[in-house]
Amino acid sequence: MKIKLYLDENIQTALADALRRNGVDAIAAEEAGKRSVPDPKQLEYATREKRTIFTYNRGHFAKLHSICAAEGRAHCGIIVSTQLSIGEALRRILKLLSQLTAEDMVNRLEYLSNWK
Repeated sequence: MKIKLYLDENIQTALADALRRNGVDAIAAEEAGKRSVPDPKQLEYATREKRTIFTYNRGHFAKLHSICAAEGRAHCGIIVSTQLSIGEALRRILKLLSQLTAEDMVNRLEYLSNWK
């Protein structure tokens, strides 16, 4: 099954637009009405919606991933990245999406830096 993305509040809505133009099911936090929602709630929302979350907030989401693992709570995947231009983020995300499935991403923390 294809990965559906949820872009947290630190990601530009323009990236969600670019992903959709490339056939990706993507929604930004702002579009979902989730601006200023705490990170744990962002991850809960993404999981409820069966979406992998994409974030620039590496530290918090790596910690949330560890907490979920320790508590036996599942999530639909976390992709973390340093801040990139929309074009570079798009290119790397599309590469990742071409090689991984939604099933591959379950309970996985993936660093976009590995997809250059």
